[in-house]
Amino acid sequence: MMQDFLIYGGLFLNALAAGSVLPVQSEALLTLLLLDAHNNPTLLVGIATIGNTCGAVINWLLGYQIEKYHERKWFPASPEQLVRARNYYARFGRWSLLLSWVPLIGDALTVIAGVMREKLWIFVLIVAVGKALRYAGLAIITLETAKLF
Repeated sequence: MMQDFLIYGGLFLNALAAGSVLPVQSEALLTLLLLDAHNNPTLLVGIATIGNTCGAVINWLLGYQIEKYHERKWFPASPEQLVRARNYYARFGRWSLLLSWVPLIGDALTVIAGVMREKLWIFVLIVAVGKALRYAGLAIITLETAKLF
């Protein structure tokens, strides 16, 4: 019981950090856990998806709050970068959030969605779908490849 809590809780925290702006990745841990036959693959994918989506919500909250500081010296984006990001989001819209799992650009997309005041429930729904598809694909590839050896 405690071991399961540590495994699944650790995966959740790892995926949460990976979904945020922190430089963490979750695929290696998920792959390792998938290769252990004692773990439930569906549960692993679900927990990773929830954790990673929660990390993206942290980014959305940062974006939602940070723009009021855009004139401060420490603000992480220049006015030109902010305009470019807004234009990108305006052009491709909320559906670009399906790519929120992509390294580097995914974090930026989720922060910009907050800056653009995307509705949280829509944000969560689209981001969760994209992240779930990514983790499910990784699980399928991992488990099918493991059968070959």
